[in-house]
Amino acid sequence: MPADPSDVDPADYPRKVLFVAGAGRSGTSTMAGLMQIMGLHVPQPEVVADETNPKGFGEPAWVVEHHDRLLKEAGVQVSDARPEAWFETGRVSTREPERIRTAEWLDGHFAVNPELVVKDPRLSWFLSLWRVAAVRTGATPVFATMLRPPAEVVGSKQNYYQNRLGSAHLAASWLNMLLHTERATRESVVDGGRVFVRYADLLDDWTRVVMHAGERLGLEHVMHAKSEAIRNGHRFVDPSLRRMNQTLEDLALPPRLHELTAETWEELNKLAEPDGDTPAVHEALDQLREGYVELYEEAAAISRSSVVAAEQRVRKQLKGGGGSRPAPAAPADPADRIPHGVRAAIPAPVRRGLRKAMGRSR
Repeated sequence: MPADPSDVDPADYPRKVLFVAGAGRSGTSTMAGLMQIMGLHVPQPEVVADETNPKGFGEPAWVVEHHDRLLKEAGVQVSDARPEAWFETGRVSTREPERIRTAEWLDGHFAVNPELVVKDPRLSWFLSLWRVAAVRTGATPVFATMLRPPAEVVGSKQNYYQNRLGSAHLAASWLNMLLHTERATRESVVDGGRVFVRYADLLDDWTRVVMHAGERLGLEHVMHAKSEAIRNGHRFVDPSLRRMNQTLEDLALPPRLHELTAETWEELNKLAEPDGDTPAVHEALDQLREGYVELYEEAAAISRSSVVAAEQRVRKQLKGGGGSRPAPAAPADPADRIPHGVRAAIPAPVRRGLRKAMGRSR
């Protein structure tokens, strides 16, 4: 007679890693937090909660530092709108030392719990690296990609991060992130190893959404969640978290970018429907991704003069102003080498902390 699944020791569950992907400010923290409450393990230590995410990020600090270093080496920004940025992070992800380092870190945390959850807004850039790491540790990688209307994502980033890059850039980076995240996780469709979750659905009825994801992805802790975990989940989810209500029209995007963003959102929504992860949707998303690449290449070609002018300004500044004027004397204090405009962009509390660390009064 087969054993009752409820009698299985959680320590004997098969190794599995849930990777929570998606654009920042799209509900990834809520999903990771709920999975942690259900019993999955977020490798410690975690990134400390702050005013932008008071209930916590659900992010392993090591993962954030790891990704920051790799992005710097690749020359890629977190919200990078360049299609070619995926080539740069892909190149870094194939380095054997990085694969070994990532797998060793992951393997060490299975001693705590056989089911882990890894989340970071930078994660999508390195999904191939993490997939290899999981397989090398004998774990099954599964993926949950969060979906939130792009206008809400843009508005949330502008509100909480004081982002000055503009709506068009943020919408383009959302497109770039989601279109390539979908493609990077597509090979998991065959074995049911990926789900797409609308943030609004998670806030409206988190138990239904999380239980569906748990069954779809084979997450034992979710499928055997205790009543106390369910109660804690209810206390954790705050429906008022969805504070953004602006629409795509409010962003005043260039027409073609608006069109691509709207169509991509429509197709991604289909993936969140039961049996919606179909070849027809994949084909439509492939065409949209190609359309975005074409749009970006056109924009880059048109704006080439602006890029050249910016490069010239930087070179001139590095040379001390250029021309026949003598270069100004080097400041005695390293902090004074930072242009005033850059210093002014640093939040006041951070500036005060830096001055204190350097023993300066002002």
